[in-house]
Amino acid sequence: MRKFAIAAAVAASFFATPAFAEYPEKTINYIIAFNAGGESDISARFQQPFFEKLTGQQAVIQYLAGAGGAQAWSQLNGMEGDGYTIMGTNLPHTILQPMEKDVGYETDDLTHVYFFHYTPDAIFVPADSEFQDLQQLIEHAKANPGVVTFSGSGSNSSNHIAKEQFDELAGVTTTYVPFSGTGPAVTAILGSQTTAGFNYVTSGVNNSEGMRMLAVAADERVKAFPDVPTFKELGIDLVGGAYRGIAVPASTPEDIRQKLSDIIGEINADPAFIKQMEDAGFVLTDISYEDMPEFMAEKKAEYRAIGEKLGIANR
Repeated sequence: MRKFAIAAAVAASFFATPAFAEYPEKTINYIIAFNAGGESDISARFQQPFFEKLTGQQAVIQYLAGAGGAQAWSQLNGMEGDGYTIMGTNLPHTILQPMEKDVGYETDDLTHVYFFHYTPDAIFVPADSEFQDLQQLIEHAKANPGVVTFSGSGSNSSNHIAKEQFDELAGVTTTYVPFSGTGPAVTAILGSQTTAGFNYVTSGVNNSEGMRMLAVAADERVKAFPDVPTFKELGIDLVGGAYRGIAVPASTPEDIRQKLSDIIGEINADPAFIKQMEDAGFVLTDISYEDMPEFMAEKKAEYRAIGEKLGIANR
């Protein structure tokens, strides 16, 4: 969903618009709803130097982890909407969480200004695992219902959905163990606290010696991991992952929302940033503030159908 024409237009207007000289004028607090070390944190850190290069101001990353991200998202609209507080946001988390129960916020409470990347789900096992390929893991799960455990980032997250879909498609029963973010979920695999993990493909970049990827939930093999087969190649029609972006308090003025969207779009168009993200296993997307209403309507319908199928569409 790369929109190079739009990105080029943004680039051309970035320095030509006087408003950019007025905002931002000071450091921006960039709040991540998960622990350090996960995809949300990694991609935000990739953005930091490019943000400073474009605006002359720093984006300082802070963490407000808890309840699979809901602790932070439920507090966003209580923060000052002056453009100097932004927060990482995730799909499907922010649609599925309030769909199941009251988590302190509703999907429509969140003001998204940009979704800038997508990361496919993948199955990992410890490097010394007895399971050399996905079929071996499936056979073990079939022989031992409920025994195979998968770590993952939060409840009702993309990892959680992928695990449930995998069980149905592979005809197995496994156990999902939610963690407060990708970092601790990966640590559980590295320490063999769980049999395996349904984590994001990007987790394989910095942990290639400690764990092995068996399959990736993408339509095609991911550029950073050309030797890892897709689930589709292995006969399982499983494609899924997480979108990550940026939201602001609802009180944030329209012009600031648009400026932030333009800034993130400009970062996303930088060749150096593109290479860094793709080398890390991320798939870039360009869903801007103008695109948001249509995109969110599509995703709410898509995840509502998944939630109903999985029995979590309670509200």
